[in-house]
Amino acid sequence: MKLSCVLMTWALHVCPAVLLATQMLPAGCHVAASSETLKCEGPFSTEQSSCHTEEEEEEDMTHSSDTDFQVKGYKFSKPFHLIVSYDWLILQGPATSIFEGDQLVLHCRAWQDWPLTQVIFYREGSALGPPGPKREFSIDVVQRSDSGQYHCSGIFRSPGPGSRETASPVAITVQELFPSPVLKALPSSEPREGGSVTLSCQTKLSLQRSASRLLFSFYKDGRPLSIRGVSSELQIPKASEEHSGSYWCEAATEDRQIWKQSPQLEIRVQALQKSTASETSPAEPPDPLPPPPAPSAEHLGFSSADPHLHHQIRLLLKQMQDVKVLLGHLVMELRDLTVYLKPGVTNAADK
Repeated sequence: MKLSCVLMTWALHVCPAVLLATQMLPAGCHVAASSETLKCEGPFSTEQSSCHTEEEEEEDMTHSSDTDFQVKGYKFSKPFHLIVSYDWLILQGPATSIFEGDQLVLHCRAWQDWPLTQVIFYREGSALGPPGPKREFSIDVVQRSDSGQYHCSGIFRSPGPGSRETASPVAITVQELFPSPVLKALPSSEPREGGSVTLSCQTKLSLQRSASRLLFSFYKDGRPLSIRGVSSELQIPKASEEHSGSYWCEAATEDRQIWKQSPQLEIRVQALQKSTASETSPAEPPDPLPPPPAPSAEHLGFSSADPHLHHQIRLLLKQMQDVKVLLGHLVMELRDLTVYLKPGVTNAADK
């Protein structure tokens, strides 16, 4: 038998206290396992506290989402859809959003809770276990990979039909609690030697689970630097060449049911150059050697400041003058001798 009536209601049709669900069967509408009757608890007043229809409250809502909201100053619980089915068998899943690390519980409910045997739960059409008497299936720590279409089947015992019945599939979506972290080095992954570096493990919890807390760990070349700290940052106050290497970080829930690791980040510390002149300008060629000095009086052993040198120079100049005079006389003698040796003069002398 298929759906005969569907009752959809919102939790916003309740008063500012607590929404209660009791197992009752409303008149004129039958359900497979049980129906849910909504009851409003709170200050009982026909003017200030009452349950209204959606049309009456729609124009007065100040906020409507998956979180609590207010209407005319009252705070209301999260809204949800209530679907009443007329099948022999239904699969009942969680009524609220489910995140990584949560417990997932599924119930295989029979018409009027008639006894079942050989119950099987399925995911994406594949059995999750052998047939058995249990009507409940649970995953203690759910992962995103557990998302999918789930359904169940079972055989009714008396007074049921006695054949295997199958429930309609239910979509289960496991939401991400927080994305995989990304490790960043500030101000740079190539800091100068002596400078400071801040490693930041960046991720963010889902808004619906913002009250949870993450713990952070940092690693370098496979060795832990900081384990399960509340801070998402790690300070290196004075970087040196020893700090060069491969870094990564890890973010985890306090119970460590969910943990995720960042990609590796290479950090290379740039060494500082020495301040000496030979190392500050190594590319400049050395100055060429000066040419050897020409011989001078100083190289010959004289000194302009020596009075004896002046005397010796004067004597040398006088001797040079004398040599010059002697050379002049020699030139004159040679000239006369040349005239005497001419051929005509020689012949006349012979006669």
